[in-house]
Amino acid sequence: MRRCGMSDTALSPVNRWLFPGWLIFAAVNTVAMFVLPGQETIPFHFIYISMALVYGLQPWPLAKTYAVLGVVAATTGVALALHVRENVIGWEETAEIPLMALLFLVMVWHVRRRVAAIREARRYADSEHEMREIQKRFVRFASHELRTPVTVGRGFAELIRDAQPGSQAGQDATVKPSVVPLGAQLERTVTRWRAAANRDWRLNSTSAVVLADPQRLETALDSLVENAVRYTDEGGVIELAAYPDEESVVIEVRDDGPGIPDEELAYIFESFRSGSSRGGTGMGLAIVKAIVEAHGGAVSVENLPGGGASFRLRLPVQGPPPSAPAEQDEPRHRGVAISA
Repeated sequence: MRRCGMSDTALSPVNRWLFPGWLIFAAVNTVAMFVLPGQETIPFHFIYISMALVYGLQPWPLAKTYAVLGVVAATTGVALALHVRENVIGWEETAEIPLMALLFLVMVWHVRRRVAAIREARRYADSEHEMREIQKRFVRFASHELRTPVTVGRGFAELIRDAQPGSQAGQDATVKPSVVPLGAQLERTVTRWRAAANRDWRLNSTSAVVLADPQRLETALDSLVENAVRYTDEGGVIELAAYPDEESVVIEVRDDGPGIPDEELAYIFESFRSGSSRGGTGMGLAIVKAIVEAHGGAVSVENLPGGGASFRLRLPVQGPPPSAPAEQDEPRHRGVAISA
């Protein structure tokens, strides 16, 4: 939140010279009051008017204000008193000293009220801006929190449907491969999740491409990233990378969370087997495995030496294997069905 001082004009480099410049101007006019008997009225008023002008442009703290006013009143008062003693002016002229001091104090009161009002208005504006930002973050976070379970649930429903004996490999349940630039795919994934989760997101750029179903691949990536977000603290590291490996392309999602208990590694990708330490429905990683295997690939996971876990999706460069011929009454349907 923005912090404001007495005045924004005090922050200007030019205004740093206001007070020193005024001191020189006031000193010159004070000397003029002493050396020009009978003509002290003009330099006297110059001192007070210039002091009020400088204070209006660059308000001072109260202690400094009272000290400056005291010095001005004392020096100008001495000059007028000397001229009274020399019978140059009458005693009534000295009445201007308390009157000008009083007028200056009234001006100080008005300026400080104005500065306080501006500060309060800025505080309310900053508070409102902060509330709007919190509201935006909540909406983005809520949209991601809702989107991932729905996506996983839809994918798992398709998994169950396609696993039924005699099920038809319909056009909507098949893998529809196309060329996917993994660098752009991973960047889109990180961009979406960065808005929803405060993590240290890291992305290793890559020029690798793979022949895969973009929608299914996005579902698998979202499930892995959602898993990483779930088991990392705020500010934790989540890294996405992709790199070629012989005739395959490996997509890796790693985090610095607590890792996976050794006894759960063997069944981490099984349906409804999330483990007692991890919670959740156990569907997300099963969907990842089903999607990758439908592309002719494989999934793996391991705990990292320094803490955290690394999930790897290995996809063949040439894309998913061709599907078996469909039923004779649907000769045009081609694709690879997601199987359990």
